[in-house]
Amino acid sequence: MTSYAKSTRSSTRHTGAAAVALAATAALVAGCSSSSDNKSDNPLSGEKVSGNSVVVGSNNFAESILIADIYGEALKAKGIKVTYKPNIGSRETTYGLLKNGSITVLPEYNGALLAYLDKNATPKTVAATTAAINAKLDSKLTLLQPAPAQDKDSVTLNADTAKKYNLTEKSSIADLKDIAKDLVIGASPEFQTRQQGLVGLKAVYGLEFKSFKALDAGGPLTQAALKKNTVQAADIFTTDPTITKEKFVVLQDPKNLFGFENVQPLVYKSGLSQKGVDALNAVSAKLDTATLLDLDTQVQSQNKDPLDVAKAWLKSAGLD
Repeated sequence: MTSYAKSTRSSTRHTGAAAVALAATAALVAGCSSSSDNKSDNPLSGEKVSGNSVVVGSNNFAESILIADIYGEALKAKGIKVTYKPNIGSRETTYGLLKNGSITVLPEYNGALLAYLDKNATPKTVAATTAAINAKLDSKLTLLQPAPAQDKDSVTLNADTAKKYNLTEKSSIADLKDIAKDLVIGASPEFQTRQQGLVGLKAVYGLEFKSFKALDAGGPLTQAALKKNTVQAADIFTTDPTITKEKFVVLQDPKNLFGFENVQPLVYKSGLSQKGVDALNAVSAKLDTATLLDLDTQVQSQNKDPLDVAKAWLKSAGLD
């Protein structure tokens, strides 16, 4: 399963949008499977795994599944029993499963998690982002060390649109102010109501688009729509290999609407030993953006199994 449906660096805030995400997840689960071993047949079951198994979950997009495999295999290398719950869905679902202990570990993105917990927070550093999250986080949960690796939401144009308006990778989201009214933007349904989405694009940059097309979270539907010019702008994630392949143009975000998006493990405190904490912090210390882009490319462009990619990287990093 290599669908790149990034739910989730930003978060759905309303029940209706969450229901859409759950319905989409059900369809994905019905039609897809992961090759990683010890995977739960029903990622939405919410059932706690028996025994002393650490449950590693992931959201329903390829990068989250890959990072979850990295986390799980790093824990296994330390002799910790691991069970996977892959491809679950949006943060509304995974956060609840973490709080009740059904999931022990989940790959998170610090800026989007903070936007979910406190939509008005505007931290200026990674450390301040973590501190702001901890101030709002459920008491049963904790964040481990953030990785240098970031994968951020963006406003990305297809090649024809960028050429038409003389925009390049050095251009800013602000440069769309006078032309947004002529553009259709595509993204996940929840992007329409997020601060890190249309709400923020209007408030921070003054953008009002011609219309919004609900697709998936940076996944194949969004990528295809942008390529075919069904939408002229889209939320494509910055480690997505299709940016280079399709010559998409990612606009700069000088006002930092999309914030910091460091990969960071979110953990159910009582479910993970100090040995497990140390193992995941060691992963974070070595996972940078260039590495993450390379690993994503192997999975999404070269069609390698994410579990195999995870194991190979852990070995090369001395973490196996």
